[in-house]
Amino acid sequence: MVREQAGRVLAANLRALRERAGVSLSGLARQSGIAKGTLSQLESGTGNPTIETVFSLSNALGVPVSSLLTERTDPDVVLVRSDGLEVLSSNAVDLRLLRRMDLTDRVIELYDQRVRPGEVQRSGGHAGREHVVVTAGRLRVGPPDAPHELGPGDYVSFPARAPHIYETVDGPVTSVLMLEYPAGQLLSAHEGLTRLEGAP
Repeated sequence: MVREQAGRVLAANLRALRERAGVSLSGLARQSGIAKGTLSQLESGTGNPTIETVFSLSNALGVPVSSLLTERTDPDVVLVRSDGLEVLSSNAVDLRLLRRMDLTDRVIELYDQRVRPGEVQRSGGHAGREHVVVTAGRLRVGPPDAPHELGPGDYVSFPARAPHIYETVDGPVTSVLMLEYPAGQLLSAHEGLTRLEGAP
């Protein structure tokens, strides 16, 4: 049920962002590097997105990841139960989006992040800045050629545009990931996609 609900949210957000930009599925496929058939499945709510897929869509649309994954609500109190969250997985990382905060000049996304041993999560880079706090285990994170090693309670922050990795040292790692986007520097979905379509 949770996965179905999350799929519906992603489908609605993806369709709305694409239509607001006035771009076709083919255009978004070219910009994101995701097959048109896969995009069609995601928009219909039948796809099974990975971390890489969602970040590729975020980059292509010029919006924070949470714009694709969250419903818009404005309650005074926000309570998030971990057992009710969709898990976005890759070969080494499981992410659960806990909260999106739209501040005056920043968009903040807060994630529960679990890193599995035996694999390396590689990112080619994306918009924003990453903040990581390890709560259990030991984690290598940062530039592939010179990652930082973090233990419980350690924190690192770095620009996310450059390639970076996540890798455990001994066993599983639990951590908090915060993605920070300068609101003034984000491309609108229209700006990001009309370049592809050849608009001025």
